[in-house]
Amino acid sequence: MTTITAQKPFVSWFRDAGPYINAFRGRTFVLVFGGEAVQDDGFAGLIHDIALLNSLGIRLVLVHGARPQVEARLKTRGQQTHTVDDLRVTDDIALVCVKEAVGTVRVEIEARLSMGLAHSPMAGARIHVASGNMVTARPLGVCDGTDFLHTGEVRRIDAEAIHAQLALGGVVLLSPLGYSPTGEVFNLSAEDVATSAAIALKADKVLYLAEGPGLRDARKKLVRELSLSDTQKTLDSRRKLPQDIRRILHSAVNLCLNGIKRVHILSRQIDGALLQELFTRDGVGTLINADRYEDTRQAGIEDVAGILELITPLEAADVLVRRPRERLEMEIQRFTVVERDGMIIACAALYPFADGKPGAHSAELACLAVHPDYQGEGRGETLLRFIEQTAKQHGIENLFVLSTRTSHWFLERGFIKAGLDALPKKRKALYNYRRNANVFIRKLGATD
Repeated sequence: MTTITAQKPFVSWFRDAGPYINAFRGRTFVLVFGGEAVQDDGFAGLIHDIALLNSLGIRLVLVHGARPQVEARLKTRGQQTHTVDDLRVTDDIALVCVKEAVGTVRVEIEARLSMGLAHSPMAGARIHVASGNMVTARPLGVCDGTDFLHTGEVRRIDAEAIHAQLALGGVVLLSPLGYSPTGEVFNLSAEDVATSAAIALKADKVLYLAEGPGLRDARKKLVRELSLSDTQKTLDSRRKLPQDIRRILHSAVNLCLNGIKRVHILSRQIDGALLQELFTRDGVGTLINADRYEDTRQAGIEDVAGILELITPLEAADVLVRRPRERLEMEIQRFTVVERDGMIIACAALYPFADGKPGAHSAELACLAVHPDYQGEGRGETLLRFIEQTAKQHGIENLFVLSTRTSHWFLERGFIKAGLDALPKKRKALYNYRRNANVFIRKLGATD
């Protein structure tokens, strides 16, 4: 019995990770880390995790930096670093140092990835690594009176070549160097390369391994999630941020505005941060969410007409329970709506229930609807995520839904089918046996 009990945490973790493993297979993730990670003793652990992600079918694009390596070479030559607005002014000597440092770092990463997972069935399983001239660059030029010389910016990413390598099951490694059509070499920032690559590839996630403890609030507590607008507010505030965090936040805003839905900031010092962030409910980092929460708000009495227009066709099809205008007006504070240019395009309601057990609180997700013209674009999932966050803020532990026609949609999003006895007593008493709706429940935790 002792052995069986000892395995329970592993079994529970593996079952919880299963849906994420399935969901991430075939997805494209861009992983960004600095030169500090490469020279750290814990780099072997990161390489093992990268190899594991690759073995699970995740299409990985790695973008590395080389700042400390460049600094060391400049110091050896007796040269001082010249930066403006955290960008290096790359003169001829600095460019030589950059090329030497980037080449060394790239070779080190490729060598590590060739080792496979030591002391495991994957030992000796070489991972194909593709790198090369996939980044076309141009000179940054003169900005505010400063000539940045050989410092450049990304002009184009060869997305077709990268996709071809990913399709073969390999890992693509991008360095902070770019090349011009005339054969010039430019020093680039890793953030610029990562941002441009993710946008060109239409990546599903971008994960930054930051130096230090990650993004913290004024009380030094980890910031778990930020909307796009909150991220911009953080940058606009007078709050002092570490330079690498500020660069990452600027990149995150750019990414979110260009179609990348999820940007994660992780502390490099946490062993296994990648695995914990991707395959556990709570994660260990900060998620910057591109979904525009500023367009998602609590409904007011002025929204009744728009909600009725949205849900009436679904009520007629018996997908939703009919709600007369009078009832909707009385319960309008329960509703959340998504508004686009003055039009209600999605809505959902949250009804809390006390389970009658100490510390147990449930809520019903009801009347989830998205306008037909805006379906298939993730708005239902965005609204579900918003409702979950609202529920957690009010101490709700379990979210349940009654569905007749959309069972699979909820199952695919982590809900589990349950019997009527799983409902709070008050809600069970209101159950409509004529509709014979199925009950689905989800335990609330951090979203992916």
